Amino acid sequence: MKKINITEKLDFEANPVLIIKDKEYPVNADATTVLKLMDLVSDEKGFTNRDILEAYELLLPEKTRSEINKLGISFADLTVIVEAAMDLATGDTGEGGEKQ
Repeated sequence: MKKINITEKLDFEANPVLIIKDKEYPVNADATTVLKLMDLVSDEKGFTNRDILEAYELLLPEKTRSEINKLGISFADLTVIVEAAMDLATGDTGEGGEKQ
């Protein structure tokens, strides 16, 4: 029987975080979440307001969403948060994100 140890090829780091007002908020970046997200954004109908809310719920744990909701953010700010969380989850931290 052949065996291959791929442990060194895997990344077991903690989830990435968004920083808002000097507070860190974890982003769900596990494979299952990202696959659900990709399915959501690849829909032919386009990315709707409902999709933004679904992505928000997928990417951010309930405790994080509760804390962010208390900030009284606008819809435009929510969109920025979701886009940044999507970038972090997919590993795309180009223009909108800043690696720390």
